[in-house]
This record gives sequence, C-alpha cells and structure tokens, in this order.
Amino acid sequence: MRKPKSSMLPLAIACAAGIALAAAGAAALAQSTATEPASAETQAALEKLIASDERPERHTARDRYRNPLQTLTFCGIDPSSTIVEIWPGGQGGWYRRIIEPLVSDAGGTYIPVTKDRKYLAEEKQVPYGEVDLVLVFRAHGFMIYDKPAQRYVDSLYRMLKPGGMFCIVDHAGDESVPQDPDGENGYVNESHFQAMATQAGFELVATASHNRNAKDNKDHPRGVYSLPPTYAGTRKGSDERAVFTEIGESDRFTHLYQKPSDPRGD
Repeated sequence: MRKPKSSMLPLAIACAAGIALAAAGAAALAQSTATEPASAETQAALEKLIASDERPERHTARDRYRNPLQTLTFCGIDPSSTIVEIWPGGQGGWYRRIIEPLVSDAGGTYIPVTKDRKYLAEEKQVPYGEVDLVLVFRAHGFMIYDKPAQRYVDSLYRMLKPGGMFCIVDHAGDESVPQDPDGENGYVNESHFQAMATQAGFELVATASHNRNAKDNKDHPRGVYSLPPTYAGTRKGSDERAVFTEIGESDRFTHLYQKPSDPRGD
C-alpha cells in the first residue's frame, strides 16, 4: 500500500466545517430522504444485468455488500442520460459492468474517468456543464491523496449541468474521531465529505442506509483494508481472518447531491 500524501481542505476551513456539522448536521446525516427513484423499466433492466451469468463470480459474491440495485435506484440513474463514473476500475470495473451496458442499450452516454488520469485538468471526453449524473463508488483517494482535495470535489461540480446529480458511496469513518488528513485507514468521515461538497456548491438531497454495516467499528489493525475483500495482514484460514469475515465489508455512507438549477458563478 503506497504512502498517501496529505491533501485536504485548509485546516481552518476543515475544522470550522467539522465543528458546525458535528453540532448541527450529525442527526441529519443519519436520516434518509425520499428521492426520485429510477423508473420501473430501468429497475427491470438493472435486475437483468445484475443477475446476468456474464458477471464474474467474484463480482456477484459482493452484491450483498454493495447492493447494486438499491444503490443505482437511489442514485436515480437514467440510462438515456449522460453519466460519468470516477475511477471505475478499468473495463472490468465492478459497477461499470452493470452501468455501461445499461446506458449503451438505452442510447445514453457512459464516460469513465480512469484512475490514471489527473482530472483536475479538464477531461477532454467529459462535456463540462452538460453531465446529468456523476458517480463515485469507494474511489475516495481523490479526496485525500495528491492534490488539494477540495479542488477535486470542485471538478465534479463543474462537470454537472445545472440541476445535475452527484451520488457517492464510501467507507464511513468514525465521526467521533477527526478526519485523518493522510487517509491511512481508508475511511472518510461523511461529515468531512459533506463539508467539501457544500463548499463546492452542492446541496445534499438525500442519504440512504442500505450500505451501512453496524458490525464495522472502524478500529482495525490496517483500517478498512483489514476487512474483506482485501484482508490485509491476515492469512487465509486464520482465526483473525475469520473475525473480519464475520464483520463483512465496510460500513458505507451513501449520499446524493445536486448542483443547484441556478448555480453560483465561479
């Protein structure tokens, strides 16, 4: 595992945002708000793709943790629209195997922004200001490593058209512990991310609980990487690995944001 580099909001902004959210927003984060769900036709298409024999077993084994149908429905995915996925994991990416054929069959546009690209600079394949939906699934490294994190979140905002949506699922950190600026343990406090999203101009529309895991106390020898599927630092068949198997994959927050219809001028 590479050594992460520090890259956060300026300390004063992060502290102020964290204090405000801890005092006034913690309860709101735990709530789920109704959203405009995916259409029945889209849900049927998703169910077919998720159940497809063409998906590798290593992918389907993780459905119970990643909940693709509930997650994509919550995000309000419209396969006829323009959708950007940040760091999908290559051609065989877990969500990409579901989303790309869904969108292709409906005449929409799926745009993967791969991990080896520095999307602080504008991506040529992304029609900035015209994207309907941006998706981020556990690709939180862009919020912590390398460049200033806030600039990366700002870039997501610029991709979207006014009224466009941004949906993120990520490893939820312990809200009683300040965000680690180096992200060594792989967790991201949802209040920390919400502060950055708000700073960028996003409005929180809804949260969901279907990706939560109460067994994950976020206190593991190698952080989130101790848990499946990575199992960092444990041997196959060991008692220690069995403990992490019982916990399952990480506790995850699921947030849906919107770029206002009358966005601020930049």
